[in-house]
Amino acid sequence: MSSIDLRKKIVELTLIKKQLTDVTARVGIVLDITGSMRSLYARGVVQEVVERILAVASKFDDNGSLDVWVYDTEFSRLPPVTEQELGSYVVTHIMNNDSIHKFGRNNEPPVMQDVIRKYTREEKDSTPVFIIFINDGGVVKPTKKVIMASSALPVFWQFVGIGDSDFEVLKQLDTMSGRLVDNASFIHLDRIEEVSDEELYDQLLNEFPQWLKAAKAKRIL
Repeated sequence: MSSIDLRKKIVELTLIKKQLTDVTARVGIVLDITGSMRSLYARGVVQEVVERILAVASKFDDNGSLDVWVYDTEFSRLPPVTEQELGSYVVTHIMNNDSIHKFGRNNEPPVMQDVIRKYTREEKDSTPVFIIFINDGGVVKPTKKVIMASSALPVFWQFVGIGDSDFEVLKQLDTMSGRLVDNASFIHLDRIEEVSDEELYDQLLNEFPQWLKAAKAKRIL
């Protein structure tokens, strides 16, 4: 059995545990490609993260694909990942793609606005959106304004901090007031490549069920 098939089975068990087996969601991943991420791309850690998140998308999303963005000071919306081209996705579509701006500084709001644009304007429907946002620190403070403004939209932001940054901005997400619902969560996984699939999926899907209930209660979904 392939690694993606094994991971899909672990996701399935996690969905049962979280009572999410009847949920359909559109799943996207946003990948930090700032300068401090260079070694994680070179060592294949980002490729592994993409595979692990594709397993989530394959269980939530009807078309079994994972939408992808990368960003530093600029951003790029990339072709979705599918199981058929998973093995070389990061090399082919990111590292060998000269049109992508790479290894600059952080600027999260533009890529977040593009995520919102895709799911609420270009492909608007009532399906909830689950965004996994991989970052290794340095998030700019205006990011909080985008989260605040998007709290009335069918989009849940699951931030995953990797590395040993202090993640000052992301740590404030759960205490932000003034939102229609709590639409974002932050988890810190210092060395994500050493975290088991079981633990990763358990943490990734920890707050999504609560948001679904709250969003339905507020008629966002």
